[in-house]
Amino acid sequence: MILILGVTASGKGRLAFDLAESLGAEIISIDSMKVYKRMDIGTAKPPKQVRQRIKYHLIDVVEPSESFSVAAFLKLANEALEQIKSKNKPIIAVGGTALYIKALLYGLFEGPGTDEQIRAELKAQAEAEGLNHLYQQLLKVDPNAAERISPNDVKRIIRALEVYRVTGKGISSFQKQWTGDEGRGTKYDWTIIGLRRQRAEENKRINARVKRMVEQGLVDEVKSLLAEEKPLSTQARCAIGYAEIIEHLNGRYTLKDAIELVKKNTRRFAKSQRTWFKTFQNVQWLDVEPDEQPEKLLARTKELLATRFCNW
Repeated sequence: MILILGVTASGKGRLAFDLAESLGAEIISIDSMKVYKRMDIGTAKPPKQVRQRIKYHLIDVVEPSESFSVAAFLKLANEALEQIKSKNKPIIAVGGTALYIKALLYGLFEGPGTDEQIRAELKAQAEAEGLNHLYQQLLKVDPNAAERISPNDVKRIIRALEVYRVTGKGISSFQKQWTGDEGRGTKYDWTIIGLRRQRAEENKRINARVKRMVEQGLVDEVKSLLAEEKPLSTQARCAIGYAEIIEHLNGRYTLKDAIELVKKNTRRFAKSQRTWFKTFQNVQWLDVEPDEQPEKLLARTKELLATRFCNW
């Protein structure tokens, strides 16, 4: 059971595919946006021809009009794990949604209870004054949580502010209990591999990916989603790449400015991913060179795995 993690555009998806093809494995996607049907370009889903060669789980499992939670992810992920295990196939999990990875490794985080009145007030505030207004509030009351949460993630921003208003404490103070180094083991014996690149190289790859998405038709994809009978869920609407293009289509930004904002927000998201991943234990990190070919990275990965599994 191999888990590959890394920030967005790090190359983890290509490595997972190459390794799965080499080992005859199936892949579990750990991505909060790849679960949505027809949200293909902006979420950088593996192309259909790739998914015809390797079995992927947890891609295209809900409609864009529906909400999706970490609890729903964990339920489907555990079902997928059991399905793959029943076939006696290797399992490769891959993704960058840190909250989902954490849940897969250690179970659900049991935070403070909810307050529907406070939550409704925060939602109304977001609609009236904009999500950035709430994000700035979060930066003031719980900067540690803000560092880990995307400025576009309306659900988690509202939840973090709700916890603060209910308890007077930041959600990050509760999440400190939810770490793997405090004696809680994982349910399964995962081998965790992390991909790292130099910051400048990561930013370069992010910018190139956003440019490629636009060339592939991201704007038309967003237009098509907005034209569907059922409106996009708040979660889907706030996804990086979609939120900014929606604002462009509403006349708030030029396309050029929207594209630059996608790049900026994606780089900020990568920073939050790095912050999360620093808390993960027992990660075998691979530092990837800018010009390193996928074949070499695959070979290095298999060498690393060989140190744990003597029959590789």
